Amino acid sequence: MALRPIPTHVSEIPGALKDPEKAKQLKDVKLVTWLPNDPEDPRNWSNTYRWYLTAVCAFSVVGVAFGSAVVTGDFGDIQDYFHVGEVVTALSVSLMVCGFGVGPLLWSPLSELVGRKPIWTIPSLIYVIFNIPCAVATNIQTLLICRFFSGFFASAPLTLAGGTISDLWDNNERGFAIALFAAAPYGGPVIGPIIGGFVGENLGWRWMLWINMIFAAVVFVLCCTIPETFAPVLLKRRAARLRKETGDPNITTEQDLFKASLSEIVIETLIRPFQMLATEPILLLMSMYIALIYGLLYAFFFSFPVVFLEEYHFDDGHFGLTFCSVLIGLGLALFVTPQIEKNYQKRAAAKGGHADPEDRLVGMMIGCWFVPISMFIFGWTSPPAVMPGGGNWVGPVSSGVPFGFGMVIIYFSANAYIIDAFPGYVASALAAKTVIRSGSGAAMPLFIEAMYHNLGNGWAASVWAFISIGMIPIPFLFYRYGKAVRARSKRAAA
Repeated sequence: MALRPIPTHVSEIPGALKDPEKAKQLKDVKLVTWLPNDPEDPRNWSNTYRWYLTAVCAFSVVGVAFGSAVVTGDFGDIQDYFHVGEVVTALSVSLMVCGFGVGPLLWSPLSELVGRKPIWTIPSLIYVIFNIPCAVATNIQTLLICRFFSGFFASAPLTLAGGTISDLWDNNERGFAIALFAAAPYGGPVIGPIIGGFVGENLGWRWMLWINMIFAAVVFVLCCTIPETFAPVLLKRRAARLRKETGDPNITTEQDLFKASLSEIVIETLIRPFQMLATEPILLLMSMYIALIYGLLYAFFFSFPVVFLEEYHFDDGHFGLTFCSVLIGLGLALFVTPQIEKNYQKRAAAKGGHADPEDRLVGMMIGCWFVPISMFIFGWTSPPAVMPGGGNWVGPVSSGVPFGFGMVIIYFSANAYIIDAFPGYVASALAAKTVIRSGSGAAMPLFIEAMYHNLGNGWAASVWAFISIGMIPIPFLFYRYGKAVRARSKRAAA
């Protein structure tokens, strides 16, 4: 990036170029870069192999997200065993999601220092181990503490999957791959109560955690098959090999020339994300929108029981099946997101190959309507508006279809917009988004059940529908005025 700087409104000169002596030495340097059709370049690997690695990345994210929600399949037995209330039990979800927010602040910079491979394997193995004390816990403190650390170490795939997909595919090839990446963090939690409900009902709550450990172990084995894909690390290894073979000390890479200091890494991962949230309205509002839909997904895990367990008297197994509707919506989104990506490519071609970041917002402008619609359907087809009887459960169950569709489309577009709007600060922008998103997902389980009991199903769901409606103007306003907002920003693309 130092030799080919990304245009933002702040041009930071690398330290090596500020020193006249070091700058003078650049003329003697022999840079190691990818050659045309280079077989070691991950983007030149076979399509079959790259799709396999993409599938492993998506599956690993599904496995991690599954673990956060699997315990919702049998909350009642956990409460009875530990003699705690529903809010304390909900912390078993909230604390793991908190781990999802904290972990990437460590794993993201580490993956750029040591490469993707070690971060794919080591945290995944530790996550498998932390499931054991969760499953054998004899007090609630053990369960909650170990769930947090499970989330912390499980968050590595959440950090790495997007980067690995970018390593493997060019921009014009990523349509369906990015769609999988967008759907995985939202599909995993939905599968959790479906499986957890039947396991908890028939085998007991501890087996939900044993099943999760088995799932995590399978993911760990698959992660071990992912090779190093991070180009700077691969080129660094090639440069070291060439220096050894030729004895020429001038053979190096861009990354060796412009190494980031520890202070720069700390600023980028721990300080700059929060600076950007305070000063960049694009990042703040997009992160808030993503946080809303992520929080509403976890809210479903606690509002559905109010309707289907308390009102319809479903057992845990059949209650879990109600989340299949969200999976249907998610599946529909997987067909639409590649079409949105094709539309973006057409817009880019019409503008000479360089689309504006705002062209990414088309998907959000489509998907934003479906979330409030789903909340209104859920609230006003549930008791007491529509009392139980016959097939009346179809109404609230069907609300999951528009919600699953809308949340994936919104996330797909919003994530892409953030990346395109802050190309020189992608790591910091995504870290900020992850913290906000995880905070929302962690907070929702703590009050949603009480909210539905106190306001009633119709009005509790309507509150979130009205908040969602309030968010609808965001993509439209940025589509119209985003370029002007970026022009006033210090860090956004010029």
